[in-house]
Amino acid sequence: MSPIEIEPGRLFVGGQWREAADGARTEVVDPSRGAVVTTVAEAGAADVDAAVRSAREAFDGGTWSGLSGRERGRILHRVAELIRENADELAQLESLDVGKPISLCHAVDVTNAANDYEHFAALAHSLDGSVRNTPMNALAYTKREPLGVVAAITPFNFPLILAGSKIGPALAAGNTIVHKPADETPLSALYMAGLLQRAGVPDGVVNVVTGTGPVAGEALLRHRGVDKVAFTGSTAIGRHVAATAGEALKPVTMELGGNAANIVFEDADLEKAVGAIIKAFVFNTGQFCMGGPRLLVARSVHSTLLGILAEAVPGVPVGDPRDPGTVVGPMAGEKHLKKVEEYVELARKEGGRIVCGGERLDLDGGFYYKPTVIADLSNDSRVVQEEIFGPVLTVQPFDTEDEAVALANSTPYGLASGVQTTNLARAHRVADRLQAGIVWVNDWAMLDPAVPFGGVKDSGYGREYGPEALDAYTRVKSVVVSLD
Repeated sequence: MSPIEIEPGRLFVGGQWREAADGARTEVVDPSRGAVVTTVAEAGAADVDAAVRSAREAFDGGTWSGLSGRERGRILHRVAELIRENADELAQLESLDVGKPISLCHAVDVTNAANDYEHFAALAHSLDGSVRNTPMNALAYTKREPLGVVAAITPFNFPLILAGSKIGPALAAGNTIVHKPADETPLSALYMAGLLQRAGVPDGVVNVVTGTGPVAGEALLRHRGVDKVAFTGSTAIGRHVAATAGEALKPVTMELGGNAANIVFEDADLEKAVGAIIKAFVFNTGQFCMGGPRLLVARSVHSTLLGILAEAVPGVPVGDPRDPGTVVGPMAGEKHLKKVEEYVELARKEGGRIVCGGERLDLDGGFYYKPTVIADLSNDSRVVQEEIFGPVLTVQPFDTEDEAVALANSTPYGLASGVQTTNLARAHRVADRLQAGIVWVNDWAMLDPAVPFGGVKDSGYGREYGPEALDAYTRVKSVVVSLD
């Protein structure tokens, strides 16, 4: 596959492409080679203000919220069609920008992005209220209304999908958007701005400002013209987002960090479980907030499973993301690679045994790290307790079901969890006890826009996907009409 050519990125404000007010630009790096591929505009506070004002004018003017849900749904369906028609270019952009294997971009990122818009297009038709029975001599009913201007702040690991999981429901409900993608991975956000416009989304309804978190992100977060914040990112930054939005009493939904446990019981189908285990920690090069970097294994099968992983994991294809056979690509940037290296070195100091991996892969100057399995760490190890966000798996034994649940719930996070067992009663029983927003049984990363996901504890609050997502982008108004 030949490299694609990218036009220099500009901000998308009010339906127009423009440079940053001060002319600032920032580099975009291909993580598979460590080379600069293009530059994009670096927005400042003045640019963010222009984008928010544009979104406010569009909302107040009713060019989008004034449409019926059915009309908005038709346009969102067209967005899904355009994503599929431009699948090759979107997949190449995402692969180049993030370092994802091209096959993964096609099968997961582009496919799910189209499904997201299609799902929320259908839900746009179903925004309704209800009539309430009261003892008053009155007709009481409720209606759901859009919130206004939504600030969508998205991370580097799934730029296309996580933008759609916010923009889709926000538009379905009638809101307008200012989207700030991660400064490292802005390319698909800019491409999607053009597709949304082509689909018929009116000017000013969706605006994209590229730039850094401390400047563009902070200006967007603090802008008085923003009515709601939708954020996906680290727990540390999430705390700041929540505190800042709280000062202005802005509603926030937050999908934050994760450190999920994958529990393998002695009755599990080990052949099937191994596939789920490997997928859980190498999917998206481990840069997956709902990944499964902690493996908890019944002691009776612990040694056997470690042996299987020691043979299987080194065989996972790591390499150029443009090669259709690649399963694991590079880390998204040098700082992410260094973070993984630091955690693996810490594991060694804490007494961990490197079963396989444990080092960089020198390939084309890219940011590659070999999938790594670590045993013999205590549960209070930082490597076990903290989010590494890379292709690293820790393995711990347990003796009882109660111990397995306690270990799984022992970190501050609660985004996802997994159970590998052939005992149906145990699967339901353990799933009920796990502190996580989603629990997978006998597989991992089974996701669909009809199924809500989100976190508990330090993994955030609110839900994305499903009809539940629309709750975060609407408010309920009650109307009571006297019949006297």
